[in-house]
Amino acid sequence: MTDGKSYAFQSIAQALQDHGVTTMFGLMGDANLFMVDHYVRACKGTFVPVAYEGSAVLMAQAYAHVSGRIGVATVTHGPALTNCITALTEGARGHIPMVLLAGDTPVMNPQNLQNIDQREAVKVTGAGFEQMRSAATAAHDVAHAFYRARVEKRPIVLNMPSDFMWQEVPHTPVMFPAFSAPAMVPEGDDLDQAVGMIASARRPVVLAGGGAVDARDKLIRLADRLQAPLATTLKAKGLFNGHPYNMDIFGTLSTPATYDAIAKADCIICFGTSLHHFTTDKGALMKGKRIVQVNDTVTEVSKNFHPDAALVADAGLTADNIVYWLDEAEIAPSGFTAELDMEMLTAHPAGQPGTSGDGFVSYVYALEQLEQALPKNRILTTDGGRFMTEVWCRISAPDPRSFIVTANFGSIGLGLQEAIGAGLADPDRPVVLFTGDGGFMMGGVNEFNTAVRLKQDLIVIVANDSAYGAEHIQFLDRQMDPGLAMFEWPSFADVATALGGQGVSVRSDEDLGLAIRAIETRDRPLLIELRLDPNDVPRMRI
Repeated sequence: MTDGKSYAFQSIAQALQDHGVTTMFGLMGDANLFMVDHYVRACKGTFVPVAYEGSAVLMAQAYAHVSGRIGVATVTHGPALTNCITALTEGARGHIPMVLLAGDTPVMNPQNLQNIDQREAVKVTGAGFEQMRSAATAAHDVAHAFYRARVEKRPIVLNMPSDFMWQEVPHTPVMFPAFSAPAMVPEGDDLDQAVGMIASARRPVVLAGGGAVDARDKLIRLADRLQAPLATTLKAKGLFNGHPYNMDIFGTLSTPATYDAIAKADCIICFGTSLHHFTTDKGALMKGKRIVQVNDTVTEVSKNFHPDAALVADAGLTADNIVYWLDEAEIAPSGFTAELDMEMLTAHPAGQPGTSGDGFVSYVYALEQLEQALPKNRILTTDGGRFMTEVWCRISAPDPRSFIVTANFGSIGLGLQEAIGAGLADPDRPVVLFTGDGGFMMGGVNEFNTAVRLKQDLIVIVANDSAYGAEHIQFLDRQMDPGLAMFEWPSFADVATALGGQGVSVRSDEDLGLAIRAIETRDRPLLIELRLDPNDVPRMRI
């Protein structure tokens, strides 16, 4: 300890160590630099410095998603915190548990140039706000922020006034257990109604969302008992990989054949999903069916779609209970799976080479070639943009924890930061990021060198149509000039090389061989730039 004394900034850093935090993302400033220094030098933690404050929050969120632990980031006050607003909103809407240690200007200096009401700034994002009450309560306030992140499943911002940092304090470890026993299955009319709908179904489908990924085996048992096919929402992509009756993504991202099969179903049993309108196709896929929704969070039930029966309960326990009652009543299996040709159901229309003009690569064909060439044990991360729906459909992920969607807030420019955080959560696996040209310019250029400095095994595929694609299409749809949506970007392959990585430009279908060889021989962060015709990129399927 400095001068043999203990100070508040040291207590905060020590509290992180007490909570088992080994990696923290951030950008240093007046209010957090001494805490970061102590965390690294005395607590032996790893600090990942970023170029832009919002990046630290995104990296921590991806770290939390992949590792299953609380992600931690730190920034200083004022503009540093406002630079995190989009990232905090992304985390709040994605229900990502993380703690942001945010400095605040001195309590005794309200005229500080960077002073704002930080509570109000955080409130609009949907994240939680925890005020450090005094220097003496530092460890307690850190512990409470961690507790809230776990139980509330969202980012919590711990507000740390800078004039607390050098006050002398004792440090006593404080940790609050987060009680997480699964909610029991309810009894009574709601359960009877749900089981009755399932028992009478002739063409049931079992649908799993992000809130049910830990119940995989139990949901498979229920589906097999019913002879029902399995499907997932986008966030649970990969959950049922390897099952013979896995229909993959349910909704607007389904293959045409799967969409038709779902339309014929008479009961959808939904676990851990809020039934977003992309999943239900704005309700069209639910017409004429009985919908049973199971979710352990009451605010997610009927959030986007009103089911016929709902149980606020744990997914796995409820699936087991349904199987029990089906067996007790000797309900016969539905036989629905026998009607399905799964090879036909799960095949998206194949991409064809030679569909784009000179100087461009055929996008869908390129994705199919990359699906075969990319490392199979990858962590897949996707940015926002019009390119993303084809990536979601055609590029596989090993499991839901290995798949990150940065579209909870509909933003672009968040993907590379989350890819870096994912790589630090599981450094033995390669990370693959698909991003657009606009998203890479917005949030990728400023952090690509961070991946280089960290020597990460990162493969970035930039879908470059030299446009803000969604806007380009809207102009064309109304027979208007799309010129304002067009951009003459620099060569992203050259930019990646200049930033210390390796860049490969793909301007034709034949050039894909160069990209595939680069994947096989990579020894640093690799960027593959797919040059695309803005008029030949498939429309978004949402």
